[in-house]
Amino acid sequence: MPRTNGRQVTTPGTRPRLPAPRRTGRPAPVRHTLALLALPLVAALVLPAAFAGGGTRRWFGGRAEGQRAEAQAAKDAAAAAFYELDTAQRDLRISIETIAAVDDSPAARRAVADFEALGRRIDEVSHRYIDAVDAHDLDRVDLEASVASRARAELTAAKDELARVKQELDRFGEGLGPLLGKAETQLARLAPAVERARQALRAAGEALDTVRGSGLKADDLAARLAALAPELTKLNQGAGQHGVPGTLERAERVAREAEAVRSQAEGLPERAAEIDRRLVSLRTRAQALTTRAGQVEPVLSELRRRFTAACWQDLQQVPEQAHEAVRQAERKLKEAQAARDAQRWPDATSLLSTVRALLNTTDEAVSAAGDRLRRLNAVQKDPQQEVERTRFAIRDAQRLAMTGRANPDPRHARPLDESVARLERAIATLEGRHPDYWHFLTETEGVRETVARVVARIRQERGAGH
Repeated sequence: MPRTNGRQVTTPGTRPRLPAPRRTGRPAPVRHTLALLALPLVAALVLPAAFAGGGTRRWFGGRAEGQRAEAQAAKDAAAAAFYELDTAQRDLRISIETIAAVDDSPAARRAVADFEALGRRIDEVSHRYIDAVDAHDLDRVDLEASVASRARAELTAAKDELARVKQELDRFGEGLGPLLGKAETQLARLAPAVERARQALRAAGEALDTVRGSGLKADDLAARLAALAPELTKLNQGAGQHGVPGTLERAERVAREAEAVRSQAEGLPERAAEIDRRLVSLRTRAQALTTRAGQVEPVLSELRRRFTAACWQDLQQVPEQAHEAVRQAERKLKEAQAARDAQRWPDATSLLSTVRALLNTTDEAVSAAGDRLRRLNAVQKDPQQEVERTRFAIRDAQRLAMTGRANPDPRHARPLDESVARLERAIATLEGRHPDYWHFLTETEGVRETVARVVARIRQERGAGH
């Protein structure tokens, strides 16, 4: 620590150092007094002379020694208070540095600023303490009682001031609990998070090596893993350069992405096998649909022969559309096989999904022709079954609408009454030489859908009412 004119001074950011305390033994005048008590006769002869002349110096010397001892005790107490304050400040500085390294919130910045203000206050009281110590040489032989008394008072005041600032520092430290706890939690997460990221990268690299050893390229996964190399460099540079929050976020992100690469690499052989299975399955399905599409024309011929044009006109294009869809699916299957051979897994998967959608649509169209013929055969044989099914649905809805009411709600009664009339009109279309059975079926189905909506509305309203 720098010294100027024999006195210690401090520069901003440094702590004053306390001069080493000095202890004194029993004061010399006390020993002289004990010697006089052992020689009463000499004391009787000497004491009157002391009052008359040079004995005055010994009397005041005894008083000065007492004041010297009290001043020294005050100096020791002030030194203890100084060291306690210095230790507390050092400990708290570690906490503040921990918070500042981790937390950039307004509360954390305010805590740092408050600590700096307390540091300036500590510097002020420390300077006053050192000034009090340097101002008085308590080891002087000719120390006067008044000087010792003044030294004791100044040192006691310095000690009290150091203690008050120590209390302020303690209160400030107690208020740092939440911020410090949060910061320590993040610091505790930092090292494990970085280590997990490194391990995840190693595991991803090993998984890629294994996959490549089996003959799979996995070029896209290798590119994703290579893109993480700069992030690993930053992790190795540490939180001192990139900050704790940034390093923690980077470590978690690297671990997450590396884990995804590892998982996909390990699943790549199974993915390739699944694509192979789907290629075989969809080829078989396309072949079966080709056969079924050839059976649509005979079904249409029977529909044309037995029923009116309204019953089959919308199915006229099904055979041609089915054959075209199957041909398109077969072309996509070849493209999917080429993508699989080139190990372009996303392309192969996408093409197979397209093939599946084409075959699903074709399957529905081919099935529609046969289903149409079965339903028309059933209603031609016994239309009354369809009529009773629809009437039952209407009556059931009417009973629900009247439950707990003398009169039905018009919002419910009106669509039900219209459904009854609609059913009667549909039944009337069956009269004549060439009834439109398909119109009859679509009308009865439409009536049941209307009735179902009324029932759902009634139940919803009553549920809300409860």
